[in-house]
Amino acid sequence: MIVWLSSFPRSGNTFFRIALQRFYRVPTYVVYDVDGVAERIGTDLMDARDRPGTFEQMRASPEVHFVKTHRRRDDPVIDDQDRAICLVRDGRDCVVSWARLGTAGAAGEVDYPDRFAAEAKSIITRRDGGTASWGQNVLSWRKSAAPRSVWVRFEDLIVDPEGSVKAAVSEAAPELQPIAEGQVPTFDDLRRHDPSFFRAGKTGTYRAELSEELHDLFWQQPESAEAMQLLGYERKSA
Repeated sequence: MIVWLSSFPRSGNTFFRIALQRFYRVPTYVVYDVDGVAERIGTDLMDARDRPGTFEQMRASPEVHFVKTHRRRDDPVIDDQDRAICLVRDGRDCVVSWARLGTAGAAGEVDYPDRFAAEAKSIITRRDGGTASWGQNVLSWRKSAAPRSVWVRFEDLIVDPEGSVKAAVSEAAPELQPIAEGQVPTFDDLRRHDPSFFRAGKTGTYRAELSEELHDLFWQQPESAEAMQLLGYERKSA
């Protein structure tokens, strides 16, 4: 059986994988040929492993396979019968976090604000690739008629990782039972491990980091505006 861990980038997928390993002692896999996050932060934090077989073999197995993806629900490798845990975060915070990660090597340079703004604009308006824009990505999972999609909000995950993960798994894969001694590292611990990747672990960072122009541009994207309203994220001044 496959349970997709789906999200737009920078929505808490890695933190969820870490918590999942701590509470259930299960490995996680990725839809991609290479797990870039595992290569960066190491495999032990989330017990990241190579896929044990084809997607068809994993799907047919009675064992639960948690597979991370940033792709839309209509990706060819995703079947309608597959279950999913969908991680979602305010799209504006996703944009800021992903743009900061993408421009981290230029931090401190004179033209860094311009580089960050260009990166953020590219993320907001992207239409290509399997990830697409934040709104397109979220809506592809939110509007799917496929069964058993469980939604986990980033703001709940960071406040109560144990409650959020256990509630999601109990619905998506009720056959699994948590272990008693599980404990999740704090964001301070994770920042010490990799401060550029584990950047803030907070909500509302867009208010201080996203310009009014970029904030307006985000809301001008029809799918992003629809997804924000559907999920109850309100428009506020940048």
